[in-house]
Amino acid sequence: MTGSATGAALIALLLLALTAVPAGAGSDGFRREAARAVHAHERARARVDRLREADAPATMVRAAERRRKAVRAELWDLLWAIGRNAGDPVAVDPYGRDGHCPFGDRSHSPEGRARHWTVPTRHYWLSAGYAAKGSRWAHRHTGQDFAVGSGSPVYAVGSGTVRATTCGDGFGNQIVIRHRDGYFTQYAHLSRIDVRKGGRVKAGQRIGLSGATGNVTGPHLHFEVRITPYLGSAVPPLTWLRRKDVRVDEASAPTR
Repeated sequence: MTGSATGAALIALLLLALTAVPAGAGSDGFRREAARAVHAHERARARVDRLREADAPATMVRAAERRRKAVRAELWDLLWAIGRNAGDPVAVDPYGRDGHCPFGDRSHSPEGRARHWTVPTRHYWLSAGYAAKGSRWAHRHTGQDFAVGSGSPVYAVGSGTVRATTCGDGFGNQIVIRHRDGYFTQYAHLSRIDVRKGGRVKAGQRIGLSGATGNVTGPHLHFEVRITPYLGSAVPPLTWLRRKDVRVDEASAPTR
């Protein structure tokens, strides 16, 4: 099956899963099909990586990359439409103007030797992990929580462009950054935002301060990695960071 045909089949399945569900309502069928699309993208991405590592012919690499992009494009369009319908601020107000987000002074690029990738905060311990179950989430947790005190600096994990700076939903004050590899990172529950939509950032640049805004029980940083800017396309964030050779201290909460 060609890349475009595969993407069309995925979108058809996703739309079919939505037809029986009222607007704004949850859908186990939709989540399963969205998850399948995410997995299809990650399999396609892994194939591209393997072909490049094996020095495969350029035509094979390009064909595999076209398939990956086709899957992502179809998933992107669907999740954008759903986000607009549900009022997701990343889809309807990416500048954060309607929510009057708490913007601080613009941050500056870090001094010293440039880094390619880094962790999103310092002096943390890991709390809720990716796909964890809990009463705070409608289904499963979509990112990795870094437990830090309110007001702790939050850093861009890699260079990229700020896609959204929003506030007002369950994620509270949040930032979404698009990176050169095509993935997006999200930083949520912030107390302050120090970047603006469209701005360029570098790895290790402070982009805001941690907080407890949105749907939380205490201060922490919710860090998420997505295939698109929108909820529903998350991938395991620690696995993604490890592919960037980023070392994350995976110690969990201290026992009491």
